[in-house]
Amino acid sequence: MNKTVRIDISVDDARLISLPSYPTKGFGSLTVAESNADFPLTIKRMFYIYDIPAGSVRGAHAHYKMNEILIAASGCFDVEVTDGYRTRIFTLRNPSTALLLPAGLWRLLNNFSSGCVVLTLCDTDYDESDYIRDYTDYISLRQPAKNQKNIRS
Repeated sequence: MNKTVRIDISVDDARLISLPSYPTKGFGSLTVAESNADFPLTIKRMFYIYDIPAGSVRGAHAHYKMNEILIAASGCFDVEVTDGYRTRIFTLRNPSTALLLPAGLWRLLNNFSSGCVVLTLCDTDYDESDYIRDYTDYISLRQPAKNQKNIRS
């Protein structure tokens, strides 16, 4: 495993993706997503988190290689994304909106609503060695500038 973090990545590379959604009167809504059509990557793994206690923080890591897509399958939550230079906050509250998180970005999930379900789609299999779990290590890998701005999306 290559233990370098992409230095060409920024919080501007994290982006919201609108997914095709089809409301049907009396039957609810259907949202569809296909790898390489709606998502710019091929999905190899999926997991979801739920029954999240109030005040919890999830994530708090970055990846060397793995790209992720986050969806609020139910409820809402915030995703704080940093590249070591700037921070951007995304609020996910609609299951037809996904957040693309490229490898190399630090993510922190918080402000979960009651009953929130976070769906995560990944383009690699699970590999613990792909995780950067210490923020100080992440910062030293990124060699950030001194000024950091916050942006709300």
